This record gives sequence, structure tokens and C-alpha cells, in this order.
Amino acid sequence: MLQIFSQNNINDFVNPREGEIKLGQSVQVISTLENLKKVTAKFVIIGVPEDIGVKMNYGKGGAHTAFTPALKSFLNTQENQFINGKDILVLGYLDFLNEVLNFDSSDREKGDLLVKAIDKELSSVIKIIIEADKIPIVIGGGHNNAYGNLKGLSEGKKQPINVINLDAHTDLRRLEERHSGNGFSYAIEHQYLEKYFMFGLHENYTPQYVFDYIHSNTNIDYNTYEELQVYKSIPFENELLRAKNFIQEKSFGIEIDLDCIQNFPSSAMTPSGFTSQQTREFVHHFAKNKNASYIHICEGSPTIIQDPSAINQVGKFISYLISDFIKAKQSLLVK
Repeated sequence: MLQIFSQNNINDFVNPREGEIKLGQSVQVISTLENLKKVTAKFVIIGVPEDIGVKMNYGKGGAHTAFTPALKSFLNTQENQFINGKDILVLGYLDFLNEVLNFDSSDREKGDLLVKAIDKELSSVIKIIIEADKIPIVIGGGHNNAYGNLKGLSEGKKQPINVINLDAHTDLRRLEERHSGNGFSYAIEHQYLEKYFMFGLHENYTPQYVFDYIHSNTNIDYNTYEELQVYKSIPFENELLRAKNFIQEKSFGIEIDLDCIQNFPSSAMTPSGFTSQQTREFVHHFAKNKNASYIHICEGSPTIIQDPSAINQVGKFISYLISDFIKAKQSLLVK
């Protein structure tokens, strides 16, 4: 169900201005996935606008509404000495919108099948992007899509891979119906994921059985938000280095769940969390590593609050994270 964007689709998002060049006026497009290896662009943007996995995890819907404002904001970013649109290909999005609009979260069997269908589509596309020696930038959607990203990266690299997850939650719930709370559980179970570091867990929202599982597995590590920002028992900068050392020896993904940011419109919006600046620093820190192989930004939900400005603010912040990731990776490519 991949819907590939044409140049006309891109043009519809861009507001040109005389004397300026917007990224949307320079980004590349393709007509078929088979052409991916032929383009010079290194970064490939794909959207997964769905919230079925979130609803299956008893969360609030709306995560399907972040991709369009994020893409519009990003495509209207200025092309200048810091970022070049020709390095970026906008692929399109996985179209499950009819299923999203018609989904009844009480139908657990159907929801399980739908999330697994999204898993299959996304992992297939990610694998193709990785095999073409490109870097996926995935805009969600729910955090259930971490599984498709990890499977696709692992299959593309032909080995288990690692991941760093900035998140208030572990998403290591039981291997039950597929939902946004067990993407990493399934990735470990199916041997796509080797080392997993969780950055900034909220102590109040992690079940003890999950902590017991973590402590029994030497390939899983974490810190908590309380340790970093409330008790101040461990420095933020030191933990960035510790987490990087834990996962950097092989290809790894960067997962950003926007529910970790204080008062950010998301599926599990929190009054206590990291700042937007800390989140941007986190992305830059890990993206400038040669083994950083994709970024996934998920759970943004501008419709969750009754504020017309939320759509633009969510889109703009995701756009910042995309450009931060690209700039950090480009600094490696020019060396």
C-alpha cells in the first residue's frame, strides 16, 4: 500500500518565495521503488500515518495526523549552506487511512491483523531502502512501527541490529496482540534486535515484570527520567555517552517517541518530560555516529488538544528533528 509521491504532490506542499529556495523545490522523487538505487539522494523520507497500534495499546488516537504537517513544514524549510534538498528523496507514505478511519478498537483480532499488515509493508520498504545504501527517515504513526523499522534494517544488513529509544515507556510489553507497546518485544523475540537502550524511562509507567525482564538481559540497558532530571543522580551528557557506547558497535536505529517531551501533543502527552532542546541534542548526538542507520519520529498527535496552532507546532518540531538528523549525518558524509 505504498503511495509514492510525484513532483506534483511535492509542489502542492511548497510555498515558493522569490529569491529563496525551499527544500521542497530541490528534493528528489522516484516513480517506482526499483529506481531507488539510481538516485543520488542519501536520505529517504517515508510516512506511516496510522494510529491503530496506539488504539490497540489502549492509547488515544490521532497519531495518523502528524505526517502531513511535518512534511509540509520540512519541505518549506530554507535550502542554504547547512542543508541541501538534493540529498533528500521524499518517497511517500504507507496508505492505511481507510483502515484507520474505520477501525473499532474493541475488535482485537482485526487490530492485530492490521498492525501485522503494517509491520509487513513497512519492513519490506525499509529493507529496500537499506539495500539501496540509503538512510530511512520514518514519520509515524504509532510506536508499533519500531518493529517494522528494526526488522527492515536487520534484514537489509543481514544481521541483528541495535537501537536507542528516547521514550517514557519501554514498549517491552508481553508478546500478545501486536500494538504500540510491544514492538521491541517482538523485535527481540524474532532476533532482529540485539542491543536495546531506553533513554529517560518514566518510573511510574514501567511494570515491575518489565524491569525484571530488563535486569535479566545483558543486551538491554536504560536510565530513567527521574535519575536524569528529578534526582539529578546521573548527568544527561554522561548518559548520552554511556548509551552511545552500548549500541554503537553495529548498525543501529534512533527511535524518538514524542511523548517524552513535556506538554507535547502526543498519544501519551505528559506534563513532565524532556525539553525540545534536549530532544534535538539527543538526535544530533546519535545521528553523528557512522552506524546510525535510520530515525523514526512517532506518536505526535496534534489533534489531541483543542488548539489550532498545535498542527503547525507539531509539524515544525518534527521538521527540526528531521533536519537535525540530516545535518549530523551529512557532517560524516563530507569527511
